[in-house]
Amino acid sequence: MAQTDATPSGPDLARGVPLGSIPPGQMLAGHADGAPVLLVRLEDGFHAVSGACTHYGGPLVEGLLVNGEIRCPWHHACFSLRTGAALRAPAFAPLATWSTEVVGDTVFVRAQNAATPSSPPRPGTEPGRIVIVGGGAAGFAAAHRLRELGFGGELSMLSADTAGPCDRPNLSKDYLAGTAPEDWIPLQGAKFYKKRNIDLRLDCEVTAVDTSSRFVLTRSGECVPYDVLLLATGAEPVRLPLPGFDRPNVFTLRTLADARAIIAACANASSVAFIGAGFIGMEAAGALRTRGVEVHVVAPDEVPMERVLGREVGAFIAGLHERQGVVFHLRNAATTFDGNTLALKDGTEVHADVVIVGVGVKPRTQLAAAAGLAVQDGILVDEHLQTSVAGIYAAGDIARYPRGADRVRIEHWVHAERQGQAAAVNLLGGEQAFTDVPFFWTNHYGLDIRCTGVTLGWDAIRIEGSLPDRDFTARYFHAGKLIAAVSVGRDLENLTVEAELQDSGAIGP
Repeated sequence: MAQTDATPSGPDLARGVPLGSIPPGQMLAGHADGAPVLLVRLEDGFHAVSGACTHYGGPLVEGLLVNGEIRCPWHHACFSLRTGAALRAPAFAPLATWSTEVVGDTVFVRAQNAATPSSPPRPGTEPGRIVIVGGGAAGFAAAHRLRELGFGGELSMLSADTAGPCDRPNLSKDYLAGTAPEDWIPLQGAKFYKKRNIDLRLDCEVTAVDTSSRFVLTRSGECVPYDVLLLATGAEPVRLPLPGFDRPNVFTLRTLADARAIIAACANASSVAFIGAGFIGMEAAGALRTRGVEVHVVAPDEVPMERVLGREVGAFIAGLHERQGVVFHLRNAATTFDGNTLALKDGTEVHADVVIVGVGVKPRTQLAAAAGLAVQDGILVDEHLQTSVAGIYAAGDIARYPRGADRVRIEHWVHAERQGQAAAVNLLGGEQAFTDVPFFWTNHYGLDIRCTGVTLGWDAIRIEGSLPDRDFTARYFHAGKLIAAVSVGRDLENLTVEAELQDSGAIGP
């Protein structure tokens, strides 16, 4: 996974800094032995950790310090300042830590501590065999956390994908643009799974779950027994039943194989048409413009993403693309595709060497429904992510979990990872309720947009700052209650809103 090496700046903490330069509850960025270090003063003294997030190298000094934790400003990963442990995704590797010493009125950062695994509190149950169905964000995060918790039993991860768990958000960003090398994409290499004794099986489709005998059946006819089971099958792209949309140059973008196929198809393409103007589709449109391909976007909206983000923010994102030459066909729809020409509802014809359909996804619930689990636009789970059948849990895009008086199903990468981490605790007999606030980020031509909460069901939006200056936070309200925020250039503010929503328990109407 890609990281940005932070250039050490600030004072040399090994030489010491005055105690008064770090008031209680504050932090100071510096360096020690050539490495960026964050020095923090908590109620129990001084703590020193790596200054860069282990996910993508975000500068932690610009993050949010709360309750002995530091939260990354870029992608909201969370670390313990006392141990360096990665507490919540999308970071999985811990921060390095250093010892500190106070001499008189000066605090010094001393030697780097030896890397020692820090295990979270372990639940009391130890099942012999755990099976995870799915190789995406939730499945990977669950397997990682299970071993982190000290689970020593059999752990199988059955994935229908032909590639191992990968950095899916990057597929529509740098990878598709050609600016991310192939080795950025796998979340881990084969050695990771072997070392942790995780039985990762690729191209292994599970076709049935026998809840009474407790085994899953694979496409090859193998029966894989389990004591507890996690379903993390994710979602699949919605396909359009239109004439010509079964042609080989019509694609969806979900997997690494999809991204590779699109890149290959666009190698000699002059024009690409996107059906749909959602976040992933717009990111992919921007990525292909970076490759110099002519891009058309067809969508029924008057303003892209207006229903989710509102007219002003939707128009802001659309403007980013229009300035880069993307041609929009709004209040329109595709009708047919003959392999070269895309016909639209208003009679317009668009030349397209490649068509990419991005009109949403639907949860893969067929397996659960056939096994008799309660299903309703997702697999229904309780606050601990357990399904209607004891011993079977669900996490990620397929899980519809309780939030207040309602149930929600969230299709965000970081949220799926965090559900996987929570599910791991409960697979071992824990009772960790899942209450995390949804977060995702989207990137368009190098501009990061951070979204926390759920921007659905809002009835009022308040924008602080300036959209033209690319410095704003849009706050979304329902019945006077803050439910979400979208920020550009205000990363700390977005983190603060996330913490506020977590404390209030409000992520939607």
